[in-house]
Amino acid sequence: MEEVKKICTYDSVDLSAKLQKGAAVIFPTDTLPALASCPLFASQLWEIKRRPANKPFILMGSNSNQLFEYISKKALKDAQLMAKKFWPGALTMVLPASGGIVEALNPGESNLGMRVPACELAIDLLSRSGPLATTSANLSGELPSTNAKDAAKNFPELPLLGPLPWPSASGLASTVILWRSSGRWQVLRSGSLTLEVGSN
Repeated sequence: MEEVKKICTYDSVDLSAKLQKGAAVIFPTDTLPALASCPLFASQLWEIKRRPANKPFILMGSNSNQLFEYISKKALKDAQLMAKKFWPGALTMVLPASGGIVEALNPGESNLGMRVPACELAIDLLSRSGPLATTSANLSGELPSTNAKDAAKNFPELPLLGPLPWPSASGLASTVILWRSSGRWQVLRSGSLTLEVGSN
């Protein structure tokens, strides 16, 4: 169909270069396709997605070391334990954090959602680009894209990570947990990973 012909894919090297120059891009994960940009340029994602400004983005990285430098030391041990068990994978941790990256992705707040996806294509890109501001590749309020064709149809002007077809994904959003205090977590969203509240 016509929309398939419009899909323009790039390898991780070229897509990383586009990201560094300020582009927004789309890439696969183990859950849903991600709409992403470098944190410095994250403000464009609210406009592209038509997303309310009070809804934050997730910081996605290739490993926990890329992400945990931003979080508060009081949550580090718990975060490391969770990461060891569930990363890479479909778990997003919302952790106390500070610095400009928090203001860029979650303005006015003091925490940040973080995840390492279990997708080799995504990991390769993230290892080159550094951590990225991410969200699902759909317009706000609409059903999430589940594959490259849907993502390209939603955002035909944006480059996609290749090659196609993308690896199989769950099609379900990640499970989101919020760090409350030492050893205590709250499930904010049930997703493709089943997790008991308070488990560590």
